[in-house]
Amino acid sequence: MVEFNRSHEYDHLRVLVLEDEGHIRRIVCRLLRQIGFKLIHDVANGADGFKELLRVKPHVILCDIHMEPIDGMTFLRKLRALGHPEFSRIPVIFLTADAQRETVVEAKDLHVDGYLVKPISPKQLKERIDAVLFQDMDSAR
Repeated sequence: MVEFNRSHEYDHLRVLVLEDEGHIRRIVCRLLRQIGFKLIHDVANGADGFKELLRVKPHVILCDIHMEPIDGMTFLRKLRALGHPEFSRIPVIFLTADAQRETVVEAKDLHVDGYLVKPISPKQLKERIDAVLFQDMDSAR
């Protein structure tokens, strides 16, 4: 098990993982547990992601880009367009194998909060999650 300096508590935070490949989804969930998350919800696509989003009200969403029937870009676009602050401002981090410049630019244009190219390490995942969840808290100290 990887040991982390836990400057933040994760056990009360809800994470939603959208990933169509089951083995990758299980790996991401395992990494989240190693970091300290306990409230992890996962689905196989963006359509199920919206249903789970309303049910779970996650603090952060980890999302693949290439999924069917609703891909990650479409999911993010629709999420940001909701106009409801409780949902449209939830931080989204893309976890994808797609490192093409056009894809990264499109994600930035849609106001993605983080972009990690697979494979990812627990350290990379923790650092990116900390950056999107705790940046305001850390800058206030």
